[in-house]
Amino acid sequence: MYQITDIRCVLAVRDLAVSTQFYIDVLGFKRDFGDGSDGWSFLSRDAFKIRLGECPDEKPASELGNHSYFVYLDVQGIDKLHQELLERGAPILSQPEDQPWGTREFSVSTPDGHRIRFGEQIASR
Repeated sequence: MYQITDIRCVLAVRDLAVSTQFYIDVLGFKRDFGDGSDGWSFLSRDAFKIRLGECPDEKPASELGNHSYFVYLDVQGIDKLHQELLERGAPILSQPEDQPWGTREFSVSTPDGHRIRFGEQIASR
């Protein structure tokens, strides 16, 4: 039997240094590999891994409209995470809110306009 054992997102960013610092300083990621001199940053926070590739001539995600969400992250302690990201200066797109499908969710935006949605399962009502 075959199975998917891990996930890594790969994103094109216009300015690798700016995006790398945002993920580290604002979203709390750490650098896993390299120094960016080859046009790549490999970063992670907990189980989530991301690879940023510098593509200065690509259309920024902020111009893609509603299709710029690239990941939904299931978390524990969503309100504490929201507070941490707020204190770090993350561009919060939506505040934590209980959804009718049984999760509490909020969203942030990156310098290139990629959007990340965080959600936590809540007890049924």
